[in-house]
Amino acid sequence: MAHHLSAKKRIRQGEAIRLRNRYYALTMRNAVRKLRANENKEEAEKALPVVVKMIDKLAKKNVIHKNKASNLKSKLQNHVNKL
Repeated sequence: MAHHLSAKKRIRQGEAIRLRNRYYALTMRNAVRKLRANENKEEAEKALPVVVKMIDKLAKKNVIHKNKASNLKSKLQNHVNKL
């Protein structure tokens, strides 16, 4: 248990950041699932830049690892190209 005020504040901040990161990561995962389930090439091509931008932002904020972001983007691009 934290005793110093600064340690207690860090615990509060950490919890808030954790919840925010979970929300953004879940939103990104749902967008990726939706894009993968999409069978219409035109809709997928429109959705791809939005999802890629979302992935890049999360990688920049260290919510997901940069290599995971790169792998996701590559696989999504391949999926859209195969449609």
